[in-house]
Amino acid sequence: MAKNFKITLSSDEVPKNWYNINADLPEPLPKPKNSEGHDQIAALEKAFTKAALEQEFSTERYIKIPNEVRELYMQMGRPSPLFRATRLEEKLNTPAKIYYKREDTSPTGSHKLNSAIPQAYFAKKEGVERLTTETGAGQWGTALSLACNLLDLECTVYMVRVSFNQKPDRKNIMNIYDGQVFASPSNNTKVGREILEKDPDHPGSLGIAISEAMEEALEYDNVKYTLGSVLNHVMLHQTVIGQELKVQLEKAEEEPDVMIACTGGGSNFAGALFPFIKDKIDGNSDTQFIGVEPSACPTLTKGSYEYDFGDTNGFTPLMKMYTLGHDFVAPTVHAGGLRYHGMSPQVSLLADHGLFEARSAHQQDVFKAGIMFARNEGVLPAPETTHAIKAGIDEALKAKETGEEKTIVINFSGHGMLDLKGYASYFEGTMPNSK
Repeated sequence: MAKNFKITLSSDEVPKNWYNINADLPEPLPKPKNSEGHDQIAALEKAFTKAALEQEFSTERYIKIPNEVRELYMQMGRPSPLFRATRLEEKLNTPAKIYYKREDTSPTGSHKLNSAIPQAYFAKKEGVERLTTETGAGQWGTALSLACNLLDLECTVYMVRVSFNQKPDRKNIMNIYDGQVFASPSNNTKVGREILEKDPDHPGSLGIAISEAMEEALEYDNVKYTLGSVLNHVMLHQTVIGQELKVQLEKAEEEPDVMIACTGGGSNFAGALFPFIKDKIDGNSDTQFIGVEPSACPTLTKGSYEYDFGDTNGFTPLMKMYTLGHDFVAPTVHAGGLRYHGMSPQVSLLADHGLFEARSAHQQDVFKAGIMFARNEGVLPAPETTHAIKAGIDEALKAKETGEEKTIVINFSGHGMLDLKGYASYFEGTMPNSK
């Protein structure tokens, strides 16, 4: 039988609904709480669009994708292709079959546009004029800048300072899409100024950047805040990935044995795997699911499952999630999109129920895996994506040892064409290995 090198779908096969795992969780998701003497839940209503909050707390299994959003998905490149990594399989001399879902084919180079488009769409419908957000590696800020430009909204992005300095071309692309970008912590906000006063060279964190963007949304009536990961409605939007992937695997006549995604706040993991985890919850699947994070920011593998703030300053409500503490500042590894102290409450609950395995990986090891992938498959992965690739290679080598013909599926969350400084440090021998 001929190998399926590439499995594509037609535009008509873009999903018509988002899948909401809230309807199928093994227990109800713990509700957000206010901290003592504060009302952060009321602040949510001020900071977010009504549509975002409705989706955040919905328990409907499927939520219709508006036609305008679905058309923008198509115009921006959905459905994305599924590839088989045959050359990597040969390099590893493994009996396993390795597939990767290419979310890097979007104009912004990652999966983030899947949520940026609907968030901007609903904001426009509600009469919002400007959206604020945070970004780590720059993928989310880039996606929101483009989505706002497509829908004629202003966009302000607070980019974690270390990534702002490591990835200057990300800022340039956001500027091209008419996004306004500031290194965080910044002098724009009270939160930023207080941090810079204590430490003018602070590297920043996603928690701080969220606080800055939230502060602006709470201050101005025509401004709303958008988040690129963590919250339920973001996980919801990303499920177009997994729904497409289901159809593609059916066309390839494959049943996945192992499915892998990197984990930072949880969005690409949720998007690719939630539709499959539903089958496991229903008792119809024995697929193994793996989430991979940096050892420098081991939220799932070393964090605590407890209530914590989503940001550094405490603007958000307390959410039950795996967390390293809202004041945690991760080492300056190149996988900026995975340097977040917390984890999606939905992903956290699934982890607590043992529905997937969490792993951590060291920086040099994931870059080595990413280079092996690029040299064999021709596609350069983002530092975040290399974490999933590392685990995929590990699983393929296990299959080699046991002789099992497993089917391994990796969510290829983004390309690394703007992460060359990180790859250069690997080749120069100046890249520190994370602890």
